[in-house]
Amino acid sequence: MADQFSTLTFTLDGGDVVIRLRPDLAPNHVQRIGELANEGFYDGVVFHRVIPGFMAQGGDPTGTGMSGSDKPNLAQEFNKEPHVRGTCSMARTNDPNSANSQFFICFDDARFLDGQYTVWGQVEQGMELIDALPTGEPPRNPGKIVRARAE
Repeated sequence: MADQFSTLTFTLDGGDVVIRLRPDLAPNHVQRIGELANEGFYDGVVFHRVIPGFMAQGGDPTGTGMSGSDKPNLAQEFNKEPHVRGTCSMARTNDPNSANSQFFICFDDARFLDGQYTVWGQVEQGMELIDALPTGEPPRNPGKIVRARAE
């Protein structure tokens, strides 16, 4: 792989959310997220589904939850990492190999998702900014990623 990303930063209106990437768990997913971030794909993209006590979902450029990037879908990289507060994981359809650009960040433990979604990172700083996102499916005035970059 061309780059080995270790950190993803989402700049929101209130500050930065810093995510430790886990290429040891999901190398292809980390590579995809990093590439999309550095191509500017996530810049201006909203969190279109925010469910208190569960998760905040984003990564769809249309803001509908029905779209993704023009890159091919990824084969699943399910792992044993638990879905707990701050876990970053890929969204997908019922097809386990349909993850593309959409992701979610857990507000709380969601262990029922373990082994069924690809965990690719963990929020290390700025979780309070995720907690403060407007709620709804979709939110009336959704929070958005101003800028995303991976290093």
